[in-house]
Amino acid sequence: MANDLRFQVVAEAFKKKAVEVKTPSERPSEYFGKYVFNKEKMYRYLPKDVYDQMVDVMDNGASLDRSIADAVADGMKKWAMEMGVTHYTHWFQPLTEGTAEKHDAFVEHDGKGGMIEKFSGKLLVQQEPDASSFPNGGIRNTFEARGYSAWDPTSPVFIIDDTLCIPTIFIAYTGEALDYKAPLLRSLHAVGKAAKDVCQYFYDDVTKVQVNLGWEQEYFLVDEGLYSARPDLLMTGRTLMGHESAKNQQMDDHYFGTIPDRVQAFMKDLEIQALELAIPCKTRHNEVAPNQFELAPIFEECNLAVDHNMLLMSLMKKVARNHGFRVLLHEKPFDGINGSGKHNNWSLSTDTGVLLHAPGKTDASNPEATANETLRFVTFIVETLMAVYKHNGLLKASIMSATNAHRLGGNEAPPAIISSFLGTQLTELLDKIEESEVTELFTLKGKQGMQIDIPQIPDLIIDNTDRNRTSPFAFTGNRFEFRAPGSSVNCASAMIALNAAMAEALASFKVRVDQKIAEFALRPEYTKGTGHTAKFHAIVEVLREDIKTCKPVRFDGNGYSEEWVKEAAKRGLDVEKSCPVIFEHYLDESSVKMFESTKVMNRKELEARNEVKWEMYVKTVQIEARVLGDLAMNHIIPVATHYQSKLIKNVQGMKDIFSMEGQSSHTGDSPLEKATKLSARNMKLIEEIAERTERIEQLVEELTEARRVANRIENIHERAIQYHDTVCPKMEAIRQETDKLELIVEDGLWTLPKYRELLFIR
Repeated sequence: MANDLRFQVVAEAFKKKAVEVKTPSERPSEYFGKYVFNKEKMYRYLPKDVYDQMVDVMDNGASLDRSIADAVADGMKKWAMEMGVTHYTHWFQPLTEGTAEKHDAFVEHDGKGGMIEKFSGKLLVQQEPDASSFPNGGIRNTFEARGYSAWDPTSPVFIIDDTLCIPTIFIAYTGEALDYKAPLLRSLHAVGKAAKDVCQYFYDDVTKVQVNLGWEQEYFLVDEGLYSARPDLLMTGRTLMGHESAKNQQMDDHYFGTIPDRVQAFMKDLEIQALELAIPCKTRHNEVAPNQFELAPIFEECNLAVDHNMLLMSLMKKVARNHGFRVLLHEKPFDGINGSGKHNNWSLSTDTGVLLHAPGKTDASNPEATANETLRFVTFIVETLMAVYKHNGLLKASIMSATNAHRLGGNEAPPAIISSFLGTQLTELLDKIEESEVTELFTLKGKQGMQIDIPQIPDLIIDNTDRNRTSPFAFTGNRFEFRAPGSSVNCASAMIALNAAMAEALASFKVRVDQKIAEFALRPEYTKGTGHTAKFHAIVEVLREDIKTCKPVRFDGNGYSEEWVKEAAKRGLDVEKSCPVIFEHYLDESSVKMFESTKVMNRKELEARNEVKWEMYVKTVQIEARVLGDLAMNHIIPVATHYQSKLIKNVQGMKDIFSMEGQSSHTGDSPLEKATKLSARNMKLIEEIAERTERIEQLVEELTEARRVANRIENIHERAIQYHDTVCPKMEAIRQETDKLELIVEDGLWTLPKYRELLFIR
């Protein structure tokens, strides 16, 4: 029955048709932000003075005056109720990699035996959800349940179904952050201030620097029926066993290929609903692996971009089910093909331009302005490299997880060594600054034209950098692409570490430049004549020092090669592969000092987060080990032994048949000898099945015992290391045996949908 059910599930999945999606009559620009309380809605529903104060808070980082909270809440409630909303919730991002919400209705007693709709400023600004059951790393005990969520007015309120969702931070009763948003906001403030201070060397009119983020969300789709028939996908998000399909991604025919109709319908539905929530979806396409796709938005301010990504991941799951799909956000749901990442395109911009944007053409009439532009560009590039170099291990820890560990280093994913690719032109420019005289004018070539010898095709404009798919942190024109974050995580984790490291680097740069300016101001050669100023010489001198210091993190070669691993270790870069050990970088003294000096997180918060990371690692592997053991013992071994019994009956039947015959006149074999020869293949399979099932049973026992031993370790850090070192290898060994059995056992008996069925949407 089990095998019949599998084929029925597969057949039903292949019969599914695309769900019709009703397209709004308006253009996307007309329904964009329909369910968001944005500035346009604020202008309509708030008093003018309250609106002005809210805009000042959102655009300029002004402090929120709680006295206007009632007016804002009243306007929000009026708009929301006109949209059919009945409830509100504080929407926050605990350390679970997901989001959390508790819904309350807009109702209160009216004092006359009835109810009235009410929503006060007090309820908008602050709430008190139970903090005890969220990961907290020991900051809160179970009996100490108090925690606070507080409104983040810089991220607009939005509507999901009948609920008004209010983005908030989440902190403990004692003030420590229990979420991602609070330290992210602190890191954005820190890097904004430090970058603005450095900008003053180049532009007097800069009043604000913000971090921009453009994430690229990769994901897999599988048919819901097939998903439900795979307990490992259902429980862990990935296939814990399964032999690769004869055809997977080796033809590269899925990448940028025609999007299947059912998937197109899903994407269209998702984009409409995302645009209504003001998520600026821009790009969609097939990715490299079968059933793998990507969605990318237009760049946004970092805090808003993180919120939108978390909201989109939730929305994807909901919309996919309406189309008979399940979304897989696990970094490596299938073995042997590409995993999924969430490339973080990170940049800094001012109210006057993008700081990482290369200067344009050289202005011969104003060489000083050109030099100033080049110096600004180089300064922010080099200080980014300094941040990445000094906190190389921390950045790796910020993107590491039990799930992402399966992806890094294989099938186009970047390696688990953080290095930066700059490209030939930028590398040459930095080398020139390092080695040349200060008085030279440093320039970077802009985009170049490439002539194609086809009359109908216009000249191509070529960027001044190429791309390196194996680089975890590559410069790609006017931004750095941090390619190491995994598809399932909250990208705030990587942004917090990167922003804080950048803030520290820029603050250090400014201190050292100011010291040199003071020193050079006393030297006549920098204060008289027509040469470059003391400020210019001071900046170049410090840049030279930093270019030399951070040189080890620059690497433009093949990040997959064994030679690079050895070379990276020589350069002092982190080459550790153990996930629990990598997490230790959060508690390096350099990391603690950096986070505390930038006021992003204190030691207690860092220690708590590491406790959470180790605990989440243990629980993830523990669940996978339990599911794998169950599948091995209750699916694989019974199916294999059932097939083995059929083979035994076949061999016995052949012996019975040939025992009734006489001596073979052709070969001279006895009936038993003839039966043995004819059944030799089946006998070999019988023996192999016996050996592999026996090996699986032994490995499952060893796996269970390894878990027991690890679970007895009280220290969560040591327990996580034990799980990595002893439990994970047993799981891999079991998989090797089960995948071999999948190739041996009769297809009609195999109970679990195979890769060839999971990976090709019809």
